[in-house]
Amino acid sequence: MTATDAQVRLLMRERTNGKTQQQAAAKVNLRSGKTVQKYEQLGQLPSELKEPRCHRTRPDPFEKDWAEVESKLAVAPELEAKAIFEWLCERDGTQYQEGQLRTLQRRISNWRVLNGNPTLTLDQIRHPGEVLQSDGTCMNELEVTLQGEPFEHILFHSVLPYSNWEWGRVVQSESLLSIRLGLQSALLKLGYVPQAHQTDHTTAATHKLGVADRQKSPCERGYNEEYLQLLSHYGLEARTIHLSSPNENGDVESSNGGLKRAVVQHLLLRGSRDFKSIETYEAFLFNIMEKRNAARQVKLDEEIAVMKPLTAKLWPQMRELNVRVGQNGIIRVGHNGYSVPSGLKGKHATVRVYEWHIEVWYANQRIESVPRVTGIHHYQVNYRHVIDSLLRKPGGFRNYRYREQLFPLEVFRQAWEALDRRLPPRQADLTYLRILKQAALGLEVEIAQALTLLLDQNQGQNLWDEKNITELTGVMTTPQFIPELALPLVNLSLYDQLFLVEAEHVAA
Repeated sequence: MTATDAQVRLLMRERTNGKTQQQAAAKVNLRSGKTVQKYEQLGQLPSELKEPRCHRTRPDPFEKDWAEVESKLAVAPELEAKAIFEWLCERDGTQYQEGQLRTLQRRISNWRVLNGNPTLTLDQIRHPGEVLQSDGTCMNELEVTLQGEPFEHILFHSVLPYSNWEWGRVVQSESLLSIRLGLQSALLKLGYVPQAHQTDHTTAATHKLGVADRQKSPCERGYNEEYLQLLSHYGLEARTIHLSSPNENGDVESSNGGLKRAVVQHLLLRGSRDFKSIETYEAFLFNIMEKRNAARQVKLDEEIAVMKPLTAKLWPQMRELNVRVGQNGIIRVGHNGYSVPSGLKGKHATVRVYEWHIEVWYANQRIESVPRVTGIHHYQVNYRHVIDSLLRKPGGFRNYRYREQLFPLEVFRQAWEALDRRLPPRQADLTYLRILKQAALGLEVEIAQALTLLLDQNQGQNLWDEKNITELTGVMTTPQFIPELALPLVNLSLYDQLFLVEAEHVAA
């Protein structure tokens, strides 16, 4: 009967204490006293009796083809065992069975261990106050909602590698605006400035160099001018990692995972993942980060001792652009478009771009404030800006490039489709545009409720138009007239009395 090292040590101790072989065997749960006798005579532990096995216990099914498999792995080490197995099966027909895939996977895994040359992680010495690492990490997996609506967002996360002090801000993209917001918030919270700021190769901070500026590889990147201006304002040195080397930003990368796990636990304790606003959610995150930073105060003090105090004023959390409004009433901000009131057509407007929204200013007045669109080639068209033009030219509605944005709610689309089925195209378009005009003049939600009622009652059988909407909502399609006010009569004799008083004063 086999025994473990622990069992043998225990039975030897029992024998030393005067127990019989049978008593010692029972004590360590061995059924035979002969096993006790065996190890007493050998004077060795079971692990010391084992000899390394240098032979296979069963034939290798891949022995015939292994040399060819090995040659393919030598040329392309990234080849997966499953792809090689499928290739062998296609070439040799039914020679291999599906259950032998695991055998090949183990064989290839062993080959990689013996023949591979992976890059090792090189532990680094961290110096206090030297660098602040930043990275944007996606938080969508946390399934946070704002007033019941899914909230897709990124956390711009900054970490001091020496002390692991961290701070972060909620942003919607990895842009220069998010870097400005996140970096300045971290410096303001810290109150001190390290020697350098380090990021990965985000396009917000770096760009690919042209042939004239390049010194080494075609993949070499340089820093964006506006990013360098931001760092120079605070006296920070710009640093980035080598290409395909995310481990060089490993401190913040590792801290990303730790912070997410902490946030998940606090969400579970909170009992809800829904928040009233971005500000409420950020306050929740700030509280978690402050708790985590409390345990890092000793090392943080060492960093503060060698860092410069923050004396520079914060840059505005926005970029200001001078943009010309197109003939279509749309301005281009970055790679995206936004509609503005038609009166600005052809004019130059000032656009202030924030992380979460943009503001349109003209003649020192704020004309519009709309959510900022991320990505490229996206357009945000407000039907209130174009409805009057469409009513003058209703034929332009059906093929309007941004027609999808003229259905503010799904019920509006359903209404137009119902009208399109029952009326001639021009009449259907004109009727829908008049309904849309009512929504622009009144409450959009009331018009939506009226449309829902008409669609449910008529089920597409009876004719209805904007007049039915007016009856249900009371919305007027024309602006209300301003009432005429009776002007009060002015008694001019009061002015004459003022002149008399002044004349008497001069004579005196």
